[in-house]
Amino acid sequence: MTTDIGNWSETTVAGHPCFLFEPQQRNPHGYVAIYLHGVHLGRLQDKIEFVSEFEKYGLPVIAPVTQRSWWTDRICSEFDSQISAQQHLLENVLPFIAERYDARPPQIGLFGTSMGGQGALRFAYKFPDLFPVVAAISPAIDYQERMRRDDEDPLWLQYESTEEARQDTATLHIHPLNWPRHQFFCCCPEDVDWLESSERLRMKLYSLGVPHTCELEVCGGGHGFPYYGKMASRIVEFVYEGLEKERRRIV
Repeated sequence: MTTDIGNWSETTVAGHPCFLFEPQQRNPHGYVAIYLHGVHLGRLQDKIEFVSEFEKYGLPVIAPVTQRSWWTDRICSEFDSQISAQQHLLENVLPFIAERYDARPPQIGLFGTSMGGQGALRFAYKFPDLFPVVAAISPAIDYQERMRRDDEDPLWLQYESTEEARQDTATLHIHPLNWPRHQFFCCCPEDVDWLESSERLRMKLYSLGVPHTCELEVCGGGHGFPYYGKMASRIVEFVYEGLEKERRRIV
């Protein structure tokens, strides 16, 4: 049994669970962060490395739960038989944030781990005006590889083939002229499953001339919360500073 650190609560958004973190003193500019979880539904409630950073920057955090949906725009029956995780975030979670926190893009930063890391990047690449600030830890970008390894992976219920899945990955959603202005991703060099796809993303962004920040050299034990925690301060700082830059941006 884990013990929550900080002021966490649970609510429902459009019938689905959602965890909320409330800092003791909210930042003066109304910034809010959305956290997208990984395939194992890992929580941040007992992760002091993250909670202390949320408090430091006064960031409320909204963490919707969408099961093993991979945050796609495909129906995942274990999440919902009627709407996709993408629809849920855009049509339910964003309006919830607007009502509860009076925050709207570009006051909202997006970050995630593993499955949620690739989900955060996909959202930002597909909707850069909604999510101009995005950060991803150990993003599981080329998730079609899971399908190749396991004929019974739940992704087979969303895609008919590995190629169809590949065409829907974050890397394939990058627009060369319209991208999130502040993006950061990191992956441990010992992450044997997902490092290669982060390297591939870095090369594509570089070849397109898309500004980005990445960290692929800091070791932290591979894929999992020990590494996530090691990168927590850098991730949350990046999100907050990105939101600050958006606020000061002259349109």
